[in-house]
Amino acid sequence: MDVGASGNHCHVTKFVLLGLTETPALQPILFVIFLLAYVATIGGNFSIVAAIIIEPKLHAPMYFFLGNLSVLDVGCISVTVPAMLKHFMSSDKSIPYGACLTQLFFFHLLAGADCFLLTVMAYDRYLAICKPLTYSTHMGWGIQKALVGMSCVFSFSNALTQTVALSTLRFCGPNVINHFYCDLPQLFQLSCSGTRLNEKLLFVAAAFMGVAPLVLIMVSYAHVVAAVLRIRSAEGRKKAFSTCSSHLTVVGIFYGTGIFSYMRLGSVEASDKDKGIGILNTVISPLLNPLIYSLRNPDVQGALRRVLLRR
Repeated sequence: MDVGASGNHCHVTKFVLLGLTETPALQPILFVIFLLAYVATIGGNFSIVAAIIIEPKLHAPMYFFLGNLSVLDVGCISVTVPAMLKHFMSSDKSIPYGACLTQLFFFHLLAGADCFLLTVMAYDRYLAICKPLTYSTHMGWGIQKALVGMSCVFSFSNALTQTVALSTLRFCGPNVINHFYCDLPQLFQLSCSGTRLNEKLLFVAAAFMGVAPLVLIMVSYAHVVAAVLRIRSAEGRKKAFSTCSSHLTVVGIFYGTGIFSYMRLGSVEASDKDKGIGILNTVISPLLNPLIYSLRNPDVQGALRRVLLRR
């Protein structure tokens, strides 16, 4: 165990990430799988961004928010997967204390911005379907930038608060994290000082950044469903629902995995399950998002074809 001396006390200077598996034979196979997933995620999300920039048909608020979501997905997977790939190919599974806190900060910054941006996208669909006559007024260019900026500011404030609060805890051993990245529940288990304040802060953050946005999303879509059901044309109802189904799928994956991860603080035996949930949250969700948003959207499909076939 790597510890440093500070007066009469010892403190951990680095943590050891056990990763997904300790079986040497599986690590090269997992390295290839997650490397391909990482490359596909980067390529897919940046293709979405390029299509939105190049295609005039996609110069609309919904696609502006989708482009920002794609950038966040690239950041989220880049915070966790490159370090995991490095550990697959190295016998040294350690991560310095400072690097662990840095990873934690950026993960919560990007995941938190995701929470707010998904809420903004639901609000955009509500305005587009329920208030089409005033949509351009309520969702002008300045408002779009302000909504994205506020999402980032709120998320930054939470990530900074959680990281600073964690830095006040003492870690005097053990220093082994049964996960593939640094996150709050696993670090709380290793602390040799009280974590009650930190858990309260995490609970407040979960309410502000998880529960409140989810309630707003549900309220927005309740109004959307009511408005769509009043459309007499079956084709019109199908078109309206198709613009919302992709977003609802992403919301379900994102919030489902997030709730499972953070609503079980103090459960020591849950770490192996947390790895699977972590893979869904940090790898599978960013990988699937470009597919989910393009499968039922002919405008995005057409723009992607033009981007990919462009010389």
